[in-house]
Amino acid sequence: MSTMNISLPESMKQYVEQRTVDGEYSTASEYIRELIRSDHDKHALLAKIFQGMESPMLAEDTFDYLRTLRGATGERG
Repeated sequence: MSTMNISLPESMKQYVEQRTVDGEYSTASEYIRELIRSDHDKHALLAKIFQGMESPMLAEDTFDYLRTLRGATGERG
């Protein structure tokens, strides 16, 4: 496993440490890995949603709603 050093403001560092103290995660690294996995899964799901937006079967009001989501996430297409 590779190592990566990150810089955090003190308030974020304390928050991450508290998540481990609360017992939700055993280490700060475990917590950060879970955040990254969650972000990765979210972007993979959004990509599938946006791909589905190309479907001719999509209702126009649904298409408009999904298009607003695309803009809110910074995705292009």
